[in-house]
Amino acid sequence: MNASPAVSVVVPMFNEEENLSILQSELRSALTGLDHEIIFVDDGSTDRSAEKIERAPNVRILRFEKNTGQSAALYAGIKAVRGQTIVMIDSDLQNDPADIPRLLEEISRGADLVCGYRAKRKDTFAKRLSSRIANFVRSRFTKDYVRDTGCTLKAMRRECADSLVPFKGMHRFIPALIRGGGYQLVEIPVNHRPRRFGQTKYGFGSRALRATIDMFGVRWLLSRRLNYKIRDS
Repeated sequence: MNASPAVSVVVPMFNEEENLSILQSELRSALTGLDHEIIFVDDGSTDRSAEKIERAPNVRILRFEKNTGQSAALYAGIKAVRGQTIVMIDSDLQNDPADIPRLLEEISRGADLVCGYRAKRKDTFAKRLSSRIANFVRSRFTKDYVRDTGCTLKAMRRECADSLVPFKGMHRFIPALIRGGGYQLVEIPVNHRPRRFGQTKYGFGSRALRATIDMFGVRWLLSRRLNYKIRDS
């Protein structure tokens, strides 16, 4: 195992035991020929998710003592990476690992953060509508100008992680925080698949108020960010 692989893939998971073998197989295919590691972050699963992961020298598992949330799982995984480029992907099989090479290609062209957006979402009408409204409001209020921040599938240069602030709900504001740090963002359409196994862990009603409060907090944080450059001596 290379101590500093080219790519680190971070996979947050919570009770996804039926999906993980398939996901791991798809990740291997998508990453063929790339020096990489995969970090699975078990967010306090109560099923056999961790047991379903095939161990390998380039596979690591972080296990939370209890369910803490997607933001905590992503942040812990990002802080643990060894690679120069970080890829984030959901464990529910709705993100397609086959899109990863396209994200990495945009990084090689100079992008700092590449955000996938689900051009053809395979969700219920209610979920698509609520997400569209939330994205519209958030994008203009935080000025991240990203159309689908709810899509976990992203790739970024490792140094971008310094712009992230650990708080509950952070995962919805990754583009805003990184753009606020002065980095360049691009978006590309990615495949979105219907959920085959298990149940969604997040509902609009349970997150709308918290997301709104977070949005105001992020707007305030970005307005107070320190911006300075060291002069050449």
